Amino acid sequence: MLTTVYLSIGALGAIAFVILAILQAKQKQQLNQMWRSLETPPEDKYFTQDAIATLPAPVQRYFLHAITPGTALATAVRLQMSGSLRTGQDQPWLPMRAKEIISVKGFVWQATIGRGLLQFKGADSCANGTGKVQFSLWELLPIVNASNPNITRSSIARLVAEFIWLPSALLPQYDVNWQALDENTIQASLKVDSEPVTLTLTIDADGKPEKLSFPRWSDLAKDKDWTYIPMGGEFSAERTFNGYTIPSQIILGYYFGTQYFESFQATLEQAEFLGIPKEIPLHQRTTSSIP
Repeated sequence: MLTTVYLSIGALGAIAFVILAILQAKQKQQLNQMWRSLETPPEDKYFTQDAIATLPAPVQRYFLHAITPGTALATAVRLQMSGSLRTGQDQPWLPMRAKEIISVKGFVWQATIGRGLLQFKGADSCANGTGKVQFSLWELLPIVNASNPNITRSSIARLVAEFIWLPSALLPQYDVNWQALDENTIQASLKVDSEPVTLTLTIDADGKPEKLSFPRWSDLAKDKDWTYIPMGGEFSAERTFNGYTIPSQIILGYYFGTQYFESFQATLEQAEFLGIPKEIPLHQRTTSSIP
């Protein structure tokens, strides 16, 4: 009798394991398909000072620092990063390694968080008008698999903020409205799927970004389920990849400028801008002075 019970329990466990494995494989397949859909082809356009000539001088300074004139205008970038994160001010920091694709159409961030028996793997994503959070323990036991309008709104703000790693997506051709609040503070406003996002950048005299802030739809407020919370952070280093100079060390957190607490620290290890030719055509090799 006991043997039959043990065999039945074992069989049920094996079935559950197979089902979970199938579900995880299906999720990975969907993420891979989404990733490939964001690997947008190049537009065969190049960055010139004429493209930003009508923008305020501080905004021009930022773009001329971020994109070398003559560089092909990438529509996507693949990143590799490492660092740590936490979900609340009283929560422990967890190690993180991730790869990400950021496109003018969305992003997929695939990460391994934690270590040992408490290691989580999964992804945050925003594509085709939908934001998702999908993580599992040991790549098997689902911890969170959520997608709803609130998550989508939050994901859109993250997408736009991470255009700091894809500066070409912030050019006026993508319906981005720029203004200069002063010589060292610039602001970009745009809409993604009807969700408005405003980025505020602090730049130095050379156009190098030093700080970033933006309102993000979040459920971390104490007195409300979901509301806009000021998020932001600082950049402590930068690197140049394929003609793009982007922040390579970043610290971000919620309630930026008020009850600030850091929630994300990352070092960018690699960036590959898609659609960059090996050689820039001679007629596109131009130089410019920074306003």
